[in-house]
Amino acid sequence: MALVLAFGVVLLVSVSLSGVAARTVLSTALLFLLAGALIGDGGLGLVSIAPSDPLVVMLADIALFTVLFTDGQRANVRALRDGWQLSGRALGIAMPITMVLIAVPAHFLAGLDWPTALLVGAILSPTDPVFAAAIVGRSDIPLRLRRLLNVESGLNDGLALPFVLIFLATAQHKDSGIGTIAWELALGLILGIVVPALVVLAWRTRILTVEPRLQALGPLAIAVSLYGACHLTHANPYLAAFAAGSTLATLDKVAAEQYEPFGELLSEITKFAALLVFGALITPERLGELGAGAWVVALLAILLVRPAAMMLSLMRTPLTTAERATAAWFGPKGFASVVYGLLVLQSGIPEADNIFDLVAVTIALSIILHSSTDVPVAKALRVEPPDNLPTGAPEAKISPADPQTRQSAMD
Repeated sequence: MALVLAFGVVLLVSVSLSGVAARTVLSTALLFLLAGALIGDGGLGLVSIAPSDPLVVMLADIALFTVLFTDGQRANVRALRDGWQLSGRALGIAMPITMVLIAVPAHFLAGLDWPTALLVGAILSPTDPVFAAAIVGRSDIPLRLRRLLNVESGLNDGLALPFVLIFLATAQHKDSGIGTIAWELALGLILGIVVPALVVLAWRTRILTVEPRLQALGPLAIAVSLYGACHLTHANPYLAAFAAGSTLATLDKVAAEQYEPFGELLSEITKFAALLVFGALITPERLGELGAGAWVVALLAILLVRPAAMMLSLMRTPLTTAERATAAWFGPKGFASVVYGLLVLQSGIPEADNIFDLVAVTIALSIILHSSTDVPVAKALRVEPPDNLPTGAPEAKISPADPQTRQSAMD
């Protein structure tokens, strides 16, 4: 109950200060992280949570899935096609470079062997746009920049998982099972496309009609069903979540629009809950066990590796210098790295605790730096957060009560 009370109090404070946070470096994500650290074993000791606690794994997993499903609805097939040149460079060039460039200092500075160092690189290679909401979530930021960051972060979570599993198996001196990993990746993509497509086709029949006030629950039902199906079949849930959101936005724009306000709030709730629990895991004892080399690796991953890899991958692209610099800086580490770090912790490899501590510190530093600089960067791009949030002129809404208009929009 102490955790529930803390969540309610911090949520109330964050909502009350959200207008201030939208205009300053004050970060709602940072408030939850600090609150978690305050009530955890490293602070007042009101809540005692271990990294292996099922609550930690569940919250991080659900938060990541929810965020990816919602983000996928900002990237329909047309958006993916139009922005593939840039996002393809980020995924195909910057992401592998990031893995390697993090592994090098992890080996030489943190003293990890090469398979374990590459495992750290794979864990820290995904990015998370939720900590750069003033960039990704604003319609007045250049569209190609928002698409780049959104698609990159939506797909690299699922694409990083095979590398995490392969390097983890290598560190355990086990067969990597590449065939199985490839099948899980493909199955996640298949389920992410097929499940929402079948539901949308069923909705187009004359038999099935949805009451307007319940329309937002349709996409939620798809997400919940997909989440359960992925875990029962061992399909890649993160790739499935983003693919499902994109498929839904492509085939049924009205359903996606009806779900968007609810989905945004749901993503925020799960994100904040996961951050509170994650903050409770960060204790002075864990921080004290990290050597100087590990701290340097964490700083290099954020301040040097991501910017260098992204700037290299975006050379000779239509992006302006300011847009390239923004894309290079906003590579925040988030829930995917938390989930993958927990996988390592539960694997029992000799360096499991050190890896998790290194990952946790990197994520915490990333949250502090990235979630506190999104508004200044937005201002540098000459975008002022408006008084009336959220921003952007909404697209023309289609009345859910008009089935003929709805059908033409879906077609």
